[in-house]
Amino acid sequence: MTRPPVEPDDRADADLAPYVPLASEAPVADTPMWLSHHWPDQYERCAVVAGRHVCRRCLWMYPVALVAAVVAAVGPWWPRDLDAVLIPLLPLPAVVDFVADNLHLVRYSARRQAALSALGAVAAGAGYLRYLEDPADPVVWATVLAYGAACLAAVVVGHLRARR
Repeated sequence: MTRPPVEPDDRADADLAPYVPLASEAPVADTPMWLSHHWPDQYERCAVVAGRHVCRRCLWMYPVALVAAVVAAVGPWWPRDLDAVLIPLLPLPAVVDFVADNLHLVRYSARRQAALSALGAVAAGAGYLRYLEDPADPVVWATVLAYGAACLAAVVVGHLRARR
């Protein structure tokens, strides 16, 4: 069985806008920034929880830190005199990864991020407990300020480099 020939239609494409592939459309922000911490073009750094993008680093860090704080309150995991060494030391790999990632020196890895965030969260839990006991604790604040400054600098420098 043969098909009848199709007559060309001069009107076929006249009213159509040029084709734009869907893949070139920008991702849509569907989650508040306070929850995702990432713009839509970096949603691969988030986990989807109840239809919302949640920062993967935070998803690991805060629950582990909370458990670590409770455990440290019941009975410390290490002698308290090691706090001055372990509280700054345990988050250091996560800070190095954050800095290297923001400076585009390493490729993002969800597994690496989760593991390093969980390791740092143990120290964060111990730090939370120290902070509750003494809100001016120098170990806690030195760690927060030093690592916060390093991470902020990496974000700013990485952003400026990406704009070039």
